[in-house]
Amino acid sequence: MNTPLFGLFAYLVLMTGVGIWTWGKNRTKEDFILGDRRLGAWVISFSERTAAESAWLILGLSGAFFSVGMVEIWTVIGCVSGIILSWYIIARKLRDVSEQYGAITLPEYFFKFCGKHGQAVRLISMVIITFFFAFYVSAQFLGAGKILEVTFNLKSSLGMPLAATIVVIYTMMGGFLAVCYTDVVQAILMIFTLVLMPLIGLLFIATQNWDIGAALAASGGAASLLGGKIGLAGAAAVVGGLSWGFGYMGQPHLVTKFMAINRAEAIKTARRVATAWTILAYSGAALIGIVGLTMAHYGMIPIDGLSGTEGDPERILPVIAGFLFPAWLAGILVVGAIAAMMSTADSQLLVTSSTIVEDFYSKALGRKPSQKSLVTMSRVITVLVGIAAFGLASSSDKLIYDVVSMAWSGLGSSFGPALLLSLHWKRMTGAGVVAAMLTGAASTILWVSIPILDETISVRFISFVLAAAAGIIVSCASKREDVQAIKEI
Repeated sequence: MNTPLFGLFAYLVLMTGVGIWTWGKNRTKEDFILGDRRLGAWVISFSERTAAESAWLILGLSGAFFSVGMVEIWTVIGCVSGIILSWYIIARKLRDVSEQYGAITLPEYFFKFCGKHGQAVRLISMVIITFFFAFYVSAQFLGAGKILEVTFNLKSSLGMPLAATIVVIYTMMGGFLAVCYTDVVQAILMIFTLVLMPLIGLLFIATQNWDIGAALAASGGAASLLGGKIGLAGAAAVVGGLSWGFGYMGQPHLVTKFMAINRAEAIKTARRVATAWTILAYSGAALIGIVGLTMAHYGMIPIDGLSGTEGDPERILPVIAGFLFPAWLAGILVVGAIAAMMSTADSQLLVTSSTIVEDFYSKALGRKPSQKSLVTMSRVITVLVGIAAFGLASSSDKLIYDVVSMAWSGLGSSFGPALLLSLHWKRMTGAGVVAAMLTGAASTILWVSIPILDETISVRFISFVLAAAAGIIVSCASKREDVQAIKEI
């Protein structure tokens, strides 16, 4: 069957099948929200990695390399460093402390830690997660629309609702178990795409005796590690790329995976798997952009629709796939990009629904529904959040890279400093957590609302620094006894 639809159809059927298979395994809220902490190192590491690396990695980062060139290497360095640090300084400690507290969500962890400020933190967390995740999930649906339009000739008006419907269905049916098991499949598909496509692309370039360096040099500042900038502008470009790494410590859909692993001792194995996957994936995304830039320079692929003020460089991956591979294989490879979208969207939908149902309805409002009712409510909220995110995606004309940057900054700066300090700084207080969260969210919204600020210094950097400073200053000015002590681990 020499059609790209073959791979797409097989993938969507498989994802739906996993949702059906895990439907009956969700008998309690712990099952639906955290898989009852019974998943092993390989499943958790794959799930955490694919949840983190959304359509932003395969489409956004490859498109950024195609568009601006080697200056994006700082983004790669920042992300890889942030991922490794998160696994080393957050994963083990959070796994142990969340079990000590009996917390199955990140807001619940903060509630238990913050003592008298716990209720305020719980509500603040819910608002922040719901707000920023709505944009984040919408970016994934935008990515699906681009892929399906370029590769499968499905208009975005059809492609986006198709992808959104599938991901909402299997997440709603299977909860955390469906998310993690589908993530394993998606991790394999993503790495297959991110390794095979640039490898074949580089071999093709070699057979043509093309010069990648010449192609970069001919594309403005694409060959420059500073993007052709000097002085403070060059330094800002470096800091902006590296600042992506700050966000990993505060993404609720990622740190929740640390809480879910079956044994704290399994973190070591999971960390190694996650690191290896990350290095391969980021290297592949960068090379896809460079291969595309080279092929465009030598006239092998059309640049119409990819560059210029009206162009969309984030379409470069499906364009390359259609050129280098037969239709059926191109379809399978591009499904890796759809997997990236779904693996992030499903985790974010699950975290949002669990926050609203568990942290707000059940805990904040003090309602005591049955376990079955809680699971049913979680499924309903999953559908409603999915519909809201689809509405945002349908009305947005922004690039995935820009939307994810804003949401990534908001979540990372709201929760990252608060989580890092609460786990590792003994003077952190509940008031400090509140200050860090509010500062991170407010500074992100303010910074992206004034373009000249973000052009001067990255919102991802400044919001994280301001949130950390707020947490430290307020904690030093408040009393430590307002928090629940963490046992020495």
